Amino acid sequence: MTTPDPKDDLRFYLRSAREALLWKLDGLSEYDVRRPLTPTGTNLLGLVKHAATTELGYLGDTFGRPSGEPLPWIAEDAEPNADMWATPDQTRADIVGLYHRAWVHADATLDALPLDTIGTVPWWPEHDNEVTLHHAVVRIISDTHRHAGHADILRELLDGAVGMEKSNTSLPPEDKAWWEAHHARLERAAREADAN
Repeated sequence: MTTPDPKDDLRFYLRSAREALLWKLDGLSEYDVRRPLTPTGTNLLGLVKHAATTELGYLGDTFGRPSGEPLPWIAEDAEPNADMWATPDQTRADIVGLYHRAWVHADATLDALPLDTIGTVPWWPEHDNEVTLHHAVVRIISDTHRHAGHADILRELLDGAVGMEKSNTSLPPEDKAWWEAHHARLERAAREADAN
């Protein structure tokens, strides 16, 4: 039996996180992919822009492999949270294209370097800014899955689409009436618990 390459597991979970996040944009209008759906402005296209930026930083710059992609939203003079939303002149195609290029760049870093390679995170404090490639990849997988979860909730609020991918909702195959009754039951349970 051959020893499996630990990078294969990392690649698999990184790819599934990326794809889960990106498909949440499918079939939605420009307004729906951009509109803020939480009080802090969380929106689908902004999550993709943030994920692209994060990958380029942690799996590029951190290991001395800058991508050359212009990222003005993280410049020193950029407004706070500028990586979490798309301006009207930033098209969906631009941001999705950036994310795809980030994937290629990050994957090249993972392919080129051993997992125990030490990198320096430029935006962390100098006394505590070294990470291994393994740590950085796990961090990106975790962060991307977290944002895919955010996107899952946002998409459900928009049109009811749920799941990690279109063919896998991870939910019981019940009809709309069942889900409405289930929601009402949970609402009653919450009110009852609150009254006690």
